[in-house]
Amino acid sequence: MNHLLFIETGVGVDVHGQDVTTAAVRAVVDAIHKNSMPGITDLLPDHDLNNMEVTIRLAVPLDKKSLDLDRVKAEIPYGTVTVIVMDGGMATPSGIFLKDKNDKNDLMYIVNASVEVGY
Repeated sequence: MNHLLFIETGVGVDVHGQDVTTAAVRAVVDAIHKNSMPGITDLLPDHDLNNMEVTIRLAVPLDKKSLDLDRVKAEIPYGTVTVIVMDGGMATPSGIFLKDKNDKNDLMYIVNASVEVGY
């Protein structure tokens, strides 16, 4: 991306499912649904939303290998989407003790997202 136009951040939580993809999708939705960019087509090459480049940076706890990048990318309706995954986020007890899972604590997975838009 040669021209960075916009950055927004978001947080997503999967409270009981222990699914980093659910938390990541929620973090991206949190970031992009706080804003509207009505003039962005005036700034993009050929005034075309498909020329937009989007970089999503995700700070993900523990279970990075199970992250479904296609589900995350699907939240961005236009342009070319790149996802960069890094260590971060949080896995913290949800307050529920799981008798059926070897007496382990249920965890909340928390993912942080940064969504960068440009061309």
